[in-house]
Amino acid sequence: MTQDNPFEVARKQLDECAKIMNLDPASHAILRAPMREIHVSLPVRMDDGSVKVFQGFRVQYNDARGPTKGGIRFHPAETIDTVRALAAWMTWKCALLDLPLGGGKGGVICNPKEMSPGELERLSRAYIRAIYQFIGPDKDVPAPDVYTTPQIMAWMMDEYSKIAGRNQFGVITGKPLSLGGSAGRGDATARGGIYTLREAAKELGIDLKKATVAIQGYGNAGYYAACLAQSILGCKVVAVSDSKGGIFAQEGLDPEAVHKHKTETGSVVNFPNSKQISNEDILELDVDILIPAALENVITAKNAANIKAKIVAELANGPTTPEADEILYRKGVHVIPDFLCNAGGVTVSYFEMVQNFYMYYWDEKDVHERLDRKITAAYHSVLNASKKYDINMRQAAYVVAVGRVVEAMKLRGWVA
Repeated sequence: MTQDNPFEVARKQLDECAKIMNLDPASHAILRAPMREIHVSLPVRMDDGSVKVFQGFRVQYNDARGPTKGGIRFHPAETIDTVRALAAWMTWKCALLDLPLGGGKGGVICNPKEMSPGELERLSRAYIRAIYQFIGPDKDVPAPDVYTTPQIMAWMMDEYSKIAGRNQFGVITGKPLSLGGSAGRGDATARGGIYTLREAAKELGIDLKKATVAIQGYGNAGYYAACLAQSILGCKVVAVSDSKGGIFAQEGLDPEAVHKHKTETGSVVNFPNSKQISNEDILELDVDILIPAALENVITAKNAANIKAKIVAELANGPTTPEADEILYRKGVHVIPDFLCNAGGVTVSYFEMVQNFYMYYWDEKDVHERLDRKITAAYHSVLNASKKYDINMRQAAYVVAVGRVVEAMKLRGWVA
């Protein structure tokens, strides 16, 4: 297995789970491969008059529990294996949160930072035209992900509606509020993670008002996590980082001031009255809570033994390798696995779908309360499985999620 192939990591995690559950070979075989993959070439007229052809993907991993659901990434380093892995994790994530959805994911190989708004709009519409017949409110519902925005979702929804000949707000989530978006979507991923942290701290007897937090990654999820860790839990955020480097301040950082500095300068680096540290160092700080909120495969067999945090809350997808998981579990580090910790986003996306079907919209307080109930129940189902089988939290999350998908496949007659 190559460590940097995320789909092999996802498969290895599934294989471990299959052993623990004594999963039948047919169910295991179905779950090791995506149900459907769509590869498309997208010719787009650029602003200079030339035509550039972009490669795009959509993976629908498993729809036993309902329509597939998952984001679309615009990224220069996008690969089909990344999309497959993310679609698999979305399948488990939706099942774990007990949402009536399967897992999907999409991507286009492009560099949105080098494209004009007009080029991005033409690319977004071309992608929908290419995959139109495979998506829909009751088939597959895309959402924003890395480098895609509510505006891009609005263009995609509009293109689908044009082809369908009627408004189809429910085909896409993560839309602007005025086009059927949901209140509470902006910070949903981080907020869900903060609710799981609250439950983990209760379980471990940690006083959050005295707890210190380090966050690797200061994009949308990392920034909101810093704000909410402070405002909801009363924690002290002592370190944050982005792709250019990190900052540390023992007396605590003001998340809003750091965000303002990053917006003005392009990075958290050189924030006043802070010490510069590397992205590698931030993972090994002596803090109570570590929140990896950036890239996959950052906690590995090489550095896992040096992790000092009592809780690792994975807001990023796949930040911990299977080898590192084993080391952290032996050390007694409580890992809140990614597809539980960062499931707030897809949960509120599901709420958006419900509101679109319903044509009635909830206020933010309603959304927060419903999210809290869903993710708290999911956390405890994982914790209980972890204790019952004497396994780590990620393995427990897999056991709960895979068990629910297999039950649906059996009831549908896909396997005996």
